[in-house]
Amino acid sequence: MKRFLIINVFTACMMIPLTACDKEPVTSEVRLRSVKTITVGSLETDRSRTFSGVSKSSQETRMSFKVTGSIEKLPISVGDSLKSGELIAQLDASIYQLQAQQTQADLARAKAEERNASSNYQRVRGLYENNNASKNDLDASRAAFESSKAQVNASQRALQLSRLNISYTRLKATEACSVASISVEISENVSPGQEIAMVTCGDSIEVELSVPESIIGLLTTGQSASVKFDTIPDKTFDSFVKEVGIASIGGSTFPVTIAVNEKQNGLRSGMAAQVRFELPTHKTGNYTVPAASVGEDQSGRFVFLVKTGQQDTTTIVNRQAVTVGELTTGGLEITSGLNKGDKIVTAGVSVIRDGMRIKAD
Repeated sequence: MKRFLIINVFTACMMIPLTACDKEPVTSEVRLRSVKTITVGSLETDRSRTFSGVSKSSQETRMSFKVTGSIEKLPISVGDSLKSGELIAQLDASIYQLQAQQTQADLARAKAEERNASSNYQRVRGLYENNNASKNDLDASRAAFESSKAQVNASQRALQLSRLNISYTRLKATEACSVASISVEISENVSPGQEIAMVTCGDSIEVELSVPESIIGLLTTGQSASVKFDTIPDKTFDSFVKEVGIASIGGSTFPVTIAVNEKQNGLRSGMAAQVRFELPTHKTGNYTVPAASVGEDQSGRFVFLVKTGQQDTTTIVNRQAVTVGELTTGGLEITSGLNKGDKIVTAGVSVIRDGMRIKAD
């Protein structure tokens, strides 16, 4: 009995390794990270871009005097409607009136001298013809006459200028307009060219805005646009590009003027506006991708290219350097580094590395 137990135990011990050898070795399966992808393609349809601007009257005039002086009359108020020829402001004209009186007196004296010089010239010429005066006497009398005649002309022009200066002391509206702002007060001394008031004429409205250099080349005079004003949010105004700036105004932006076709009583100068353009992207040759698909590190901007087989969804991603353009409502513009048909990772860019095997969804 004891011998039988020993044999069974030995047999059991011999079977243990044999049983273990019959089992297949356990291998750990590698988990592949799943990512989302898109296929790059040029946007052949138009895309919209919106810029902020400020409205102004199509005819804004900053009124100023041509002469210096002290404000004597200022009969206008902001918001007043003015007729053509109506007074805006008037200077104290007393000094110019005195100058006019002085030049008028100078003119009278010059005319008297001219008459005397003319009489003397006629007398000397008669004497010269009778050989009773020398040639020098004749030349001297003629020079005196011509000088007095020139002095009369100079005095006449001085009188005209004095009278013109008097008229310049009255600042009048050149056409029907409205007072937008007033910059001076009664008794204030002003200089030529200093703004007295700004008036707006007509009922046409324009919008001034600045656009970046990447967009300015896509805008042309007459191009359509749509404008919305913050004060009238439920209405869109048909408009067009009136002027496109050719020089930067700072910060790599260019001035653009938009003319609003429609008229509405509620529109005024100084209103905040949003101008929308439809820009054809196929002219730029760029591609637009989701902003999340573009990464950035010390080497610059990049995306991960994916080349997935038709049967196998497991593939390798490769880093691709790119150059970015503007951030639009449709995504981030890529100006170089991608080709149409490339497949790129759009989600999970921060957790994958160059050469990593992934599972593309």
